[in-house]
Formats: sequence, C-alpha cells, structure tokens
Amino acid sequence: MPVDREAYPVTLLPDGKACLVVGGGQVAARKAAGLAEAGALVHVVASEVMPAMRELTGLASVEERHYRRGEVAGYWLAVAASGDAATNQAVYDDGEAARVWVNAADDPDRCSFILPAVARQGPVAVAVSTSGYSPALASFLKAHVEAEMGPELGELARLLAEARARLKAQGRSTEDVDWRPVASWDMLDLIRQGRRTEAKERLEACLSQ
Repeated sequence: MPVDREAYPVTLLPDGKACLVVGGGQVAARKAAGLAEAGALVHVVASEVMPAMRELTGLASVEERHYRRGEVAGYWLAVAASGDAATNQAVYDDGEAARVWVNAADDPDRCSFILPAVARQGPVAVAVSTSGYSPALASFLKAHVEAEMGPELGELARLLAEARARLKAQGRSTEDVDWRPVASWDMLDLIRQGRRTEAKERLEACLSQ
C-alpha cells in the first residue's frame, strides 16, 4: 500500500552524475536505460544479470555481484530493482543514511522519489504521476497525453527557445514577455498546417511588444 503523502514534482538533470542501479532484470534494465539516455553515468550491481541488462553494453557498467551495504553513499541517485525485498530495503536504508535519493521499483514505501510515466515529443516531456498509488493509471493517462502530442509541439518548443536566447543576447528579460499569444493552440495549428512564416511573424510581433 503506498504511503499517503503528497508528492513534490521535480525534473532531475542527471547528466554526468554517477547513478547506481541495483538489479539485473528487465525492470532494472529499463531504469538503467532511462538514466543513461538522460546522460547519467550508470553503474549496475546485480547478483544475476539477465539478457535485457547485458544489452545495455556501452550505456552502463555492470558488476555481477551482491549489493554491498553502504555503497549507495558513493552515488548521486540510486534505483533498487533487485526483486529481493531485503536488498531493496538495504539500498533504501543506506540512501536515507547518506542523503542519496532512492527509487525502489513498485515499492513506494521505500522511495525518496517516484518515477512518473512520461510522454515525450522532441524536447517536451509531460510527466504523469499517481504518487505511487497506481502505475497502471499513470500509464493510461500517459497514453492519452501522448496521443495529443504531435511533432508541431516539439517545433514550437524550439522556436520559443530560439526566441528566448535572442532576448537574453539583447540583455532583455524573458520574464517581461507575455508568451501566452505564442504558447498557444493557435500557434500549434499554424505549425501543423505548414504555415511557419505566419507562426514566426506572430512570434516576432509578440517579442516586439
């Protein structure tokens, strides 16, 4: 049963950070791959390494051995997905002692952070969480969001990023701009319809106000 607590949503940036994954099965492999794709330096420790984990050659370093008590302290973040309750408890306890964030797969009572279901389109990511109550519901909602996310969303994000960079280069604050006319469904429709010139003109008009 999940802990009755309200989650505080964050987006972590693990690029270049050492992260530990304890476990060698399919679930652990998914967690390791996700961290690696975000730029983390992933190290895997597992008493048994399954084929799904071995396929991550080049993305993560792997040691086939038991978890050693206290080793979480050498990492920025850890994931416990060993399939063994005692091992996952040890990883969580060590993380609490060392102030290292730990996620225990399918065990919210032993998590200091929870991994949401994520729908992606280019640089845009929408995370859906049920605070550990129902991963199945989070996956259902993710699929619904994904169905609404076309490539025009990523293109609009890039246009807005370029505009923000220009403003900063001019010494202007991006906080002084009313972005609502361009961060809108109308802009997405223009891009979707191939009317990119009109979209850019609207963006320039917004910036000149």
